[in-house]
Amino acid sequence: MNALTLVFVALLLFAIAYRFYGIFIASKVLRLNDKNITPAVEFADGHDYVKTNKHVLFGHHFAAIAAAGPLVGPVLAAQFGYLPGAIWILIGCVLGGGVHDMVVLFASVRHKGESLASIASKEIGPATGTIAGVAVLFILILTLAGLSLACISAMHEASWSLFTVIITMPIAIIMGLIMRYRQNSITFASILGGVLLLIGIFAGHDLMSYEHINNLFHWDVHTISIAIAVYGFVASVLPIWLLLVPRDYLSTYLKIGTILMLAVGILFVHPTLEMPALTSFIHGGGPVIGGPVLPFIFIVIACGAISGFHAVIATGTTPKMLAKEKEILFVGYGAMLVEGFVALMALIAACTLMPGDYFAINTPTHSYADFLAAHPDLHAVDLPHFIEKIGIDLHGRTGGAVSLAVGMAHIFDNIPFMDDLMAYWYNFAIMFEAVFILTAIDAGTRVGRFFLQEMLAGVIPQFKNKNWIPGILISSALFTFSWGYLVYTGNVSSIWPLFGISNQLLAACGLIVCTTMLIRMNRGKYALFSAIPGVFMAIITFWAGYIQVKDMYLPNQQYLLASLAIVAMLLMLIVFVGAFRKWYGLLKTKTLHIDMYGEEVKELVER
Repeated sequence: MNALTLVFVALLLFAIAYRFYGIFIASKVLRLNDKNITPAVEFADGHDYVKTNKHVLFGHHFAAIAAAGPLVGPVLAAQFGYLPGAIWILIGCVLGGGVHDMVVLFASVRHKGESLASIASKEIGPATGTIAGVAVLFILILTLAGLSLACISAMHEASWSLFTVIITMPIAIIMGLIMRYRQNSITFASILGGVLLLIGIFAGHDLMSYEHINNLFHWDVHTISIAIAVYGFVASVLPIWLLLVPRDYLSTYLKIGTILMLAVGILFVHPTLEMPALTSFIHGGGPVIGGPVLPFIFIVIACGAISGFHAVIATGTTPKMLAKEKEILFVGYGAMLVEGFVALMALIAACTLMPGDYFAINTPTHSYADFLAAHPDLHAVDLPHFIEKIGIDLHGRTGGAVSLAVGMAHIFDNIPFMDDLMAYWYNFAIMFEAVFILTAIDAGTRVGRFFLQEMLAGVIPQFKNKNWIPGILISSALFTFSWGYLVYTGNVSSIWPLFGISNQLLAACGLIVCTTMLIRMNRGKYALFSAIPGVFMAIITFWAGYIQVKDMYLPNQQYLLASLAIVAMLLMLIVFVGAFRKWYGLLKTKTLHIDMYGEEVKELVER
C-alpha cells in the first residue's frame, strides 16, 4: 500500500470528524456556552489561573499531551502490520480520544479547574474520590518516570539534541515576558521564538563540530536524570505564563513543523508500506510485543488514539487557562486529532522500513540469532547501509525511538536534493522525539503538584491555598522526588511495561467519572457517547492486564511488575464500581433542580 493514500484518508476523516462529530459533542452532549464564566476569568491570579489566547493554549495543550505515546506506541505496534494500528488510531481518536479530552476538560471547567479526583469526589462520593486520587497519583508517577526514561534514551550522548532542548528554555522565557507585558504581541513573540529556535537548531549542529563544545553537552545518564527532575520542579513552581506555556507553545512549532515536513516528504517520495497489512505475530509471540493483537493493540497505541494522561492535563493546567467554554472544541478535540495524525505518521515511518530491518532494530541482540533462525525471511536488508550513513550501530536498539528516527531519516533522505544527509536527519529526529517527550514532563509535574496539594489539604488546610508559597514548594519537591528517584535508579523494566495498562485505565476512569456528571446533568441518552468508549476501554484494559500478569509477569517471576499492575487495576475497579452504582441511582431519580448555570439537573453538587 502507498503511504500517501493512508495520509489522505486520515486527513479527510479527521476533517469530517471535527466538522460534524466534534461539533455534535460540543453542542448536544456538552452544550457549551460562552456566557458561562470560566475558572481562568473567575479565579484569575496571574500564576495558575491565567486567561490565555486559544491558539497559545492549543499549543500548550497539544505539547503537554503529545509525549512518547503517539511516537513510540505506533512504532511498536507495527509488529502486527500496518492495518491494526491504522484502524485503531483513526477510529479510536475520533470516537474515543477526542470525546475523552473534551468531556474531561468540560467537567474540570465546570468544577473550578480542579482535578479528576476532586470531580470524582463531588460527582460520585468522597471515598471514591480519595481512591481515584491515590490511583491517579500512582499512575502519574509511573507515567512521568517512564516518559523521562524515554527522554533520557533519546538524548543520551546526543549533544546536538541536548543543546537544542536546553535553548528552548531561555527562548520560552523571552516569549513569555513579551506576551505577558506587551499588548497584542502573540504574533511578534511567535515569529521571534520560531526564528530563534531555527537559529538554535542549525547553530547547534555546527557548534557540536567543535570537540570542546560537544563534550560540554555530552552528558551521561545520571546527569540528564537529575537535570530533567530539576527542570520539572522549576516548571511546576514558576508562574505558568513565564516558562511552561511559552515553551510548550514554542515546542509545538517544532512538533507540528516536523510532522508536516514528514507529510511533505511522503508527498515527494511516495514511499511504499513495506510492512504487510498483517504479520504472523498477530496471534502473539513477537519479539517486540509478546501478546496477541487483541487486546494489546489498544494498549500499545495509547496516546495516539486515547490516553489517560490527557485527563491529567485536561484537569490540571488547561482548564485554568481556558477563556471561553466553546474553545473546548478547538483545544480538546482539535489537539487530539492532531495527535492522532502524529501517531499515524509515526506508524507510516516505521512501516516504510523493510520488515527485516525493523525487527533487527527492535529485537534485543541476545535473542536476535534465535529470532532469525525461526524467521529466516526476516533478515536485514538496508540496515548495513543505514549504519554506514548514520555512523551508529542500530542492531538491538529496542523501544521504538530509534526505528522511528531511522524511518523518518529514510524518508527525508529520499527527498530530491536531500540525499547524503541521513546522519543529519537521524539526529534531528532524535532531538524532535526528546522535545516531544519533555513538554509532557513539565506539564505533568505541575499537575502532580496540584494533585498532591489537594490531597495534603485534607490533613493541613493551608495547602488548600494554591498561592501559599511553602505549599507550592513542598508539594512540588515531594512529587518531583517521587518520580525523579525512579528515573535516577534507572529501573525501566519496572516502569515502562506498566505505562500502557495504567494509562488506558486512567482514560477509562476519565470517561466513566465524567459520564456520571453528564447523567447528573440530565443529558439522557447523550451520556452514552462517553459511557460506551469508557466501558469499552475498561473491559479491554482489564483483559490486557490479566493476560500480562498471568502469561508474562508471573511465568518470568516479575513479581514487582505483577503487584503494581494488580494494584492499579484494583484501585480503578473500586472507582468504576462506585461510578456504576451512582449511575443506577441517578437514572432512577425523576426530580429535577435548577443549577447555577440555569440548567435542569437531577442532583445539585458542590461546584
